[in-house]
Amino acid sequence: MIIFAVLSGFGLAFLAPAICRWAKERSGWWLAILPFALTLYFFSLLPGLAEGEVQSLALAWSKELGLTFSFRADGLSLAFALLVGGVGALVAVYAGGYFGTKAPVERFYFWLFFFMASMLGVVLADNVILLFVFWELTSLSSFMLIGFEHDRNEARTAAIQALLVTASGGLVMLAGFVLLAQIGGSWELSSLVLRGENVRANPLYLAVLFLILIGAFTKSAQFPFHFWLPNAMQAPTPVSTYLHAATMVKAGVYLLARLYPVLGGTPIWLWAVGGVGAATMVLGGALALSQTDMKRLLAYSTISALGSLVMAIGIGSETALKAMVLFLLAHGLYKGTLFLVTGSVDHESGTRDVRHLGGLRRAMPYTATGSTLAALSMAGVPLFLGFVAKEYLYEAAYKVGALWITLVFLGALLNVLIAFRVGVAPFWLPAPAESGLPKRPHEAPWSMVVGPLVLGALSLILGVFPQVLGSVLVAPALSAAAGERLEVKLAAWHGVNEIFLLSLLTLGLGIGLFAIRNDVQRIAARLALPWGLDTLYQRTLDGLFALASLQTRVLQHGYLRYYLITIIVAVVGITAGGLFRWGGGSLPHLSLDLRFYELGIAIIIVLAGGVAVLSRSRLGAVAALGVAGYGVASIYLLFGAPDLAMTQFLIESLTVVLFVLAFYHLPNFAQLTPKRERMRDVVIALITGGLMTTFVFVAGGIQIHPSISQFFVENSLPLAHGRNIVNVILVDFRGLDTLGEITVLGIAGIGVFALLKLRMDQHPAKGGRPAQAGTKGGKE
Repeated sequence: MIIFAVLSGFGLAFLAPAICRWAKERSGWWLAILPFALTLYFFSLLPGLAEGEVQSLALAWSKELGLTFSFRADGLSLAFALLVGGVGALVAVYAGGYFGTKAPVERFYFWLFFFMASMLGVVLADNVILLFVFWELTSLSSFMLIGFEHDRNEARTAAIQALLVTASGGLVMLAGFVLLAQIGGSWELSSLVLRGENVRANPLYLAVLFLILIGAFTKSAQFPFHFWLPNAMQAPTPVSTYLHAATMVKAGVYLLARLYPVLGGTPIWLWAVGGVGAATMVLGGALALSQTDMKRLLAYSTISALGSLVMAIGIGSETALKAMVLFLLAHGLYKGTLFLVTGSVDHESGTRDVRHLGGLRRAMPYTATGSTLAALSMAGVPLFLGFVAKEYLYEAAYKVGALWITLVFLGALLNVLIAFRVGVAPFWLPAPAESGLPKRPHEAPWSMVVGPLVLGALSLILGVFPQVLGSVLVAPALSAAAGERLEVKLAAWHGVNEIFLLSLLTLGLGIGLFAIRNDVQRIAARLALPWGLDTLYQRTLDGLFALASLQTRVLQHGYLRYYLITIIVAVVGITAGGLFRWGGGSLPHLSLDLRFYELGIAIIIVLAGGVAVLSRSRLGAVAALGVAGYGVASIYLLFGAPDLAMTQFLIESLTVVLFVLAFYHLPNFAQLTPKRERMRDVVIALITGGLMTTFVFVAGGIQIHPSISQFFVENSLPLAHGRNIVNVILVDFRGLDTLGEITVLGIAGIGVFALLKLRMDQHPAKGGRPAQAGTKGGKE
């Protein structure tokens, strides 16, 4: 069943276009059935997790490499899978109302469910190579979804940027996976988590850690790879909700949590993972201060939230990992809601600029309700799930030190400001008097309202009753991340203590910043640097294009002679170097017992080659090459290979005729190459010829295996029932090879026939010439 949960998404992706054409405006509701059913299936596995049952499946993939097609659903996997399935179902419904019947929804739903299946593969795969395959499939499908509106240059640019950053990080991560499997002795994650001490003690530990962190940081938009995520907001809102709020950007978080028992618990892990996460958390919130577009505000706050998750994994204590699991769920609920709300506001009012929005609660009451619930959870207001998660995050940072609690406080403070600015102000504050909206706002269709209401309500319900998550979901996920079985007891409030007072201080100061939000935005815009990592990325890309253009001009210059010289010199250098390095081999005994006619043929071949090189006439050079070819065919004939001789005679005759027909009408050489270039060519030719002659002699003196010729002599008649040994070799012993050659010739013959027929069809007039318009025999 677990493999069906992954592969069914791919199946639905291919069926989605047909379903869209059949269901039309209700396609979103029908397509949401599968992700909703998958969510119920994942929920059904939770009671078993509490009893220690883990669903797994392993099929043979490559026995020689020790690889298996394996999946495993433990608490950590299911925590992510529930977000993928649940939010995916709501996004599928929402997209039906968002796009209507005008946009190419068939293409959208295809890539949406392709991504959903790929993401489920990431979180459920137990084999690291299988995980990597699904990891790169998420990059591919996200590229198609971000660039969905491909007629806009901004969308295409953002899609390419996201693909380059995340796919490049994935390739680096693959190298880390290979090293990890080698030193850990297994390709299975379930086995590797039991061998963490051996991995951490290995000299290659730092290399493995660095390579895997690059892949995780690029996917989860950690500093310094965070710049691609805000630009990805060029995607339609359903894409931003699903990929950049709830699922794809958390793939790196999942990987770090999954590998914590293997790679975590060291000082370098704390500062490399926790330090980068803390820096990303504060940087994302700070960069959001100067933004006025709702989607970009949410994008930067998502960067900050991802930093919080990574920081918690970096700290790695039981409290920190508990905070990570709770914050993962809380963020998926409230951020998914706010992205959907942003799409509805833009869809129904015509703008996402928070400076022009206000008073929308009367026109959009249901959307306002969902938005308010999500904003309060994001701000960490008590009785919401976001508050519970923030309490544990504060507690984890408080136990580590003052620096960490200060950074968490700054990140949470900025989150309060963003939450009220995006989720509260557009609905509950009066509209600015000087600004008018492009459209008269009204409530969105039910398909666009159900998502915000469901996710927003869950943020409240799970905040009031967090204990329902404790043993059912949080404990199994925490145990999987920590590598040991742990018990969890959650409560909506732990009483008045330092952490609670710090939460209240964060909320109060955040509301204070919200009161002066316009001043904060102007100051932040004034202090913004004129360039950043996004600019560095663009300049790096421009430099890469310039380098590609330069090497193209240098290497792809269009002169065939220089291509040949480059190839020949490279081959000579590599092969001569190898021959010298490995001792050169031994030359066989050379016999000079030559008959006069054999020596005469050899002299003719050499002289013909010289004439071909020195001839000032193309036809003379062709004739000289033909003489050399006939000389080689004569050698075959003299040494008992009449079949080769006949083949060579036919080929040489055909080649000479074709060359003459091709070169006959060409003019004579206008000028010869300069003497210096000819001398260069002579040197290259002599060195190449000498090397090939040496190779022939060396090969003649090496006998690695017994000669196979005697086998053919002895077995042609008894095994193949043929007395002509050459025919038996071609037809029986290497029959498939010969069949392949015949097939190639047959295809070439069909191609020639098609070209001739096409030429005849283009000349329907008598005599093979086309009738000319306006002349006798033609038509005006």
